Amino acid sequence: MARPRRIVLIRHGESEGNVDESIYERVPDHALTLTARGREQARAAGAELRTMFGMERIQVYVSPYTRTRQTLELLGLEPARVRVMEEPRLREQDWGNLQDLEDIRRQKKLRDAYGHFYYRFARGESGADVYDRVGAFFETLHRNFLRPDYPPNVLLVCHGLMMRLFCMRWFHWSVDEFEALSNPDNGETRTLLLGPDGRYTLDRPFDRWT
Repeated sequence: MARPRRIVLIRHGESEGNVDESIYERVPDHALTLTARGREQARAAGAELRTMFGMERIQVYVSPYTRTRQTLELLGLEPARVRVMEEPRLREQDWGNLQDLEDIRRQKKLRDAYGHFYYRFARGESGADVYDRVGAFFETLHRNFLRPDYPPNVLLVCHGLMMRLFCMRWFHWSVDEFEALSNPDNGETRTLLLGPDGRYTLDRPFDRWT
């Protein structure tokens, strides 16, 4: 199995929904675009990633949402060294169609009290549902690792909650540990590094709730 040396997760740059919750009443979540600040965050992250990857090949898995695809484009990775697969299982937690702003705020408060892993948005998903999607994606990922020409770097362009749940599943964190962690900021990365013992370690921890 040609396991990659690095598995890098990046959260998309700042989107319209990050600065204006009311947009969820008018625009589908999957169609939200990056703000000007979000585009700059993506470009800055791209400069760091290009330095990290150097001339090595990269396998990219990208959420199909507009803001993640825009983020990937703005990273500026060399196309000749990149293989891209759109991966719907990396999408954001589903909230269920267009939303009512006051209902969004009410449900977010309920989620904070109930728990981000178990709380299910009305007509949408719970964190546990997304966790199951991550597990299904792992099956594909590990099958791909079997390819003799698999690249030494994996890049997942996805969402904040997805990044936490990916690491929870990979490192077998408990639900309580997951609940104590915060999403990374827009444009932030976390990297799983393969050690000489064949195990992966996280380059830096997630921030914790205060």
